[in-house]
Amino acid sequence: MDFSGQTGRVIENPAEAQSAALEEGHAWRVRLWPGPTPGLPQRNVIHRTQHWFHGRISREESHRIIKQQGLVDGLFLLRDSQSNPKAFVLTLCHHQKIKNFQILPCEDDGQTFFSLDDGNTKFSDLIQLVDFYQLNKGVLPCRLKHHCIRVAL
Repeated sequence: MDFSGQTGRVIENPAEAQSAALEEGHAWRVRLWPGPTPGLPQRNVIHRTQHWFHGRISREESHRIIKQQGLVDGLFLLRDSQSNPKAFVLTLCHHQKIKNFQILPCEDDGQTFFSLDDGNTKFSDLIQLVDFYQLNKGVLPCRLKHHCIRVAL
């Protein structure tokens, strides 16, 4: 997939995703976020501006939001992990059940990547991870199809 948004293709091999992202470039995603985020480097936090990212909410709150917006296959949101300050959680609905998948940071040659499958498939940011799993089921029970709308109170 071309992560620049200009053209698109489906990458069949998950290992190819990283090299494609590096070749096609996505430096626009590396931004400085105002203010420190404990446990996170000051880069790769542009995901906080995405509609699918809900920040510091609990597991119970993420489940409530999914139920409120309908138990539809592929409905998802991402949030900060409560148990690991460096990790994130993908909350996903499949077969009217809500499942949580931890997204862990992993280091490789001094760079931080994010992975759902213990580093077998690595992404340089959460936007790339979401883009990939919207096109490919990978280790998930289904593709990411619809993000939960973040409602500001």
